[in-house]
Amino acid sequence: MSQRIVIKSVLDILVAAIALLIISPVLLIVAIAIYVHMGNPIVFSQQRPGKDGQIFTCYKFRTMTNDRGADGELLPDSERLTTLGKFLRKTSLDELPQLWSVLRGDMSFVGPRPLLIKYLPYYSEQEQKRHCVLPGITGLAQVKGRNKLSWEKRFQLDIEYVEQQSLVLDIYILLMTIWKVIARSDVDAATQLEDFDKYRQKQMELSRHRSQRR
Repeated sequence: MSQRIVIKSVLDILVAAIALLIISPVLLIVAIAIYVHMGNPIVFSQQRPGKDGQIFTCYKFRTMTNDRGADGELLPDSERLTTLGKFLRKTSLDELPQLWSVLRGDMSFVGPRPLLIKYLPYYSEQEQKRHCVLPGITGLAQVKGRNKLSWEKRFQLDIEYVEQQSLVLDIYILLMTIWKVIARSDVDAATQLEDFDKYRQKQMELSRHRSQRR
């Protein structure tokens, strides 16, 4: 393990511990607001792949209801996202519980965002490089466009971070993240990219059609 990685790991844990103590009143206020508006659960947890594809539990404040349609299936995300949820996403307050994952060593402050397990079979060999480092609360893709970016551009920036990672780059990303949160730029809480597995399946199907025409 390089000296840079050791320093980063120690700083991650130290800063996460201090941050959790300092913002504990904020965490309590957000938790109460979620309970009043949406009830339990207050925190949303989900299994995600981390470094080297190891599965860990990722935590976020809940931003959507569990409303279901007549068929018993959950309604689309856009219909379940509450006004409070939009605010939490817009201000990135929904990400605060991930400090616990940083403290546990499952995540870092900076790195590629942890995505869904079901996406794993659809990554190219190059895209899989994003799992060579710990996933982050924020990353290069988040400060370069966030949810306005295409899947290809997101992965390109993730890999760029992995290949160029340094403490200087981490500091730049953290400062840019703070600025983006304050300015509330590059965020549309109601906008969701198509699931990557469905997106990649469509690409593969289109490629097959093109091959058959030749």
